[in-house]
Amino acid sequence: MPVYSATEFCVIDGVNLGDPVGDAEELVLDDIYALAEDARQAALMIDRHNPDRLIIADGSPTGTGGNRLFPDCAITLMGPDLTPFDMVVLVEVEQDSGLIANIYLMPLAPLHCKTEYRLVKIDRENARARMAEAACASFARGTCITMASGEQRPIEELHIGDRVLTRDNGAQTVRWIGQTTMRAIGEFAPVVITKGTLNNENDLAVSPNHRLFIYQRIDQLGTGRSEVLVKAKHLVNGKNIFRQTGGFVDYFQLLFDEHQIIFAEGIAVESLVLDDSTTPALPKDLAERIGHTLHHHNNLPHEEFEVEPDDISGGDIAERLHRASKI
Repeated sequence: MPVYSATEFCVIDGVNLGDPVGDAEELVLDDIYALAEDARQAALMIDRHNPDRLIIADGSPTGTGGNRLFPDCAITLMGPDLTPFDMVVLVEVEQDSGLIANIYLMPLAPLHCKTEYRLVKIDRENARARMAEAACASFARGTCITMASGEQRPIEELHIGDRVLTRDNGAQTVRWIGQTTMRAIGEFAPVVITKGTLNNENDLAVSPNHRLFIYQRIDQLGTGRSEVLVKAKHLVNGKNIFRQTGGFVDYFQLLFDEHQIIFAEGIAVESLVLDDSTTPALPKDLAERIGHTLHHHNNLPHEEFEVEPDDISGGDIAERLHRASKI
């Protein structure tokens, strides 16, 4: 997840003048913050193999591997044009002493230097849910899903109990459908894959972290396998795959008894993965009933197929995948 160190976002006017953003106990409404001119986002990597708590991964560019990470609160700040900016305050705690090691700011929309942000809301209840919303694999309204019958049905018309065609397990029953409406900026701006780019029937719009399952007739990516899972955000090339920013987007999530590869606009894509980063997006009773069982039983599904940009040498990933599917 992309974060700023708390020391890069400080109060320039208000009660806590000069102090960096802190936990909920230290924050004061109406304080005005600004991002340091030399501020740079860093990657904070979470160990998704640990099902019971958020743990910083060994080798993470930021933070110390093994330390726990607590989403302390979600905050809302108001920009000079009255645009709201939502963020999550994360607290890193040393595994041995239990003392606070670092505090981070996870922005859910882009921050800009030389801009004043007034703190208008402190939410201590929904920090995990806001993180989960950013991590969930989501489809935009209007996306057509392939049903067990072969029917192409818009995702907003699906119901719990409907049967959907899956790549590996035939027809599977939808157990839960989530829906959220987000401002289409930052981590919530959908990635649009235009019609035909990956042999899709129509434009496909998904959340940035949504993974696509793609078959290569020839290994164009040099990964050593014909089938790969790639996050939508890694395919963006500014041409036929791009971020659609501005306005609002209705996102939908599909949950089955197990993680599945389904078909959206003809492209094989994943359903919702349940782990410690996404389970808080579910209704509390559902999360308590099935969340623990699912992410223990089906931890990091299809992990062996996933590739990251560092695994691929140069070039337009989307174009190479398109060529691979045509050969």
